[in-house]
Amino acid sequence: MFKYLISLTVALLGAVPITVSAETSILNVSYDVSREYYKDLNAAFITYWKEKTGETITVNQSHGGSTKQARSVVDGLQADVITMNRSPDIDILHEKAKLIPKDWQGRLPNNSVPTASTPVFLVRKGNPKQIKDWDDLVKPNVSVVIPNPKTSGNGKYSYLAAWGYVVRKGGDEAKAKDFVTKLFKNVPVLDTGGRGATTTFVQRDIGDVLITFESEVFLIQKELGSDKFEIVYPSVSILAENPVALVDKVVDKRKSRALAQAYLEFHFSEKGQQIAAQHYLRPQVSATQDQFVRVFKPLELFRVESIFGSWSKAEKTHFSDGGVFDQIYTR
Repeated sequence: MFKYLISLTVALLGAVPITVSAETSILNVSYDVSREYYKDLNAAFITYWKEKTGETITVNQSHGGSTKQARSVVDGLQADVITMNRSPDIDILHEKAKLIPKDWQGRLPNNSVPTASTPVFLVRKGNPKQIKDWDDLVKPNVSVVIPNPKTSGNGKYSYLAAWGYVVRKGGDEAKAKDFVTKLFKNVPVLDTGGRGATTTFVQRDIGDVLITFESEVFLIQKELGSDKFEIVYPSVSILAENPVALVDKVVDKRKSRALAQAYLEFHFSEKGQQIAAQHYLRPQVSATQDQFVRVFKPLELFRVESIFGSWSKAEKTHFSDGGVFDQIYTR
């Protein structure tokens, strides 16, 4: 039923590589709900590379909760590139293992962010609980499905979006903490990643509302039909940027730097941005954004920095061991 739950390895057969010493495969370690996007992007890049160089290449994928994936790379998973949904899950490659330079974000356009998304709500057809905004999620009879903020960037963004909603309405830290505490009391299960949360909501039929990325809810509608689910846009949400980076120590060891660099640059090309928009990821390259303005609903979006100061502060305050999330989530 869920063909998009299958892990992806993209490869096309063709001519013998023109340079036998060069690596002709790369591994992209990515976040949980990017499978379908990379299925199409990888195929397009393989075709582009074949036409440009005559080489036949393979792009392999690994998917999971973003924070968990990043830790796997730190622990030795040989990723040539890493494509996450928040910058701290790339920063730790420098902080924990010196796999990349500290200034990795300055090596590609737009601080190495080709696409973005935002958490929105998916409800069952007819919206039986009449979910319209964040306030409706803390009502006692509403069951909410969110991935675990400790292991998933998707979950972190949902948590921070709810917190920021209260602050944007004029609430203080105490009110925001009380609101998020009530929200997570309505969460029956915490999956490790966004795709697991989708399975819980769609296949296991648990919950009245799923909070997940805009790209994921459109995919669910596309796969299962708009007659089963509806999308609800909250009044305020958070901008979820999707940064990408080369893993220097791996590409130098494997001699795959040129291929991996070209692959990342392809994300920022017009073709790459078009593929992103087709998967309801918001293009971030200014030269192409106007092409897709009608695809995406205008939203009041805030950045992590505007409410929490920085990602590092948000991480330490809310998601570190003993942080606010550990304090409020008692299940």
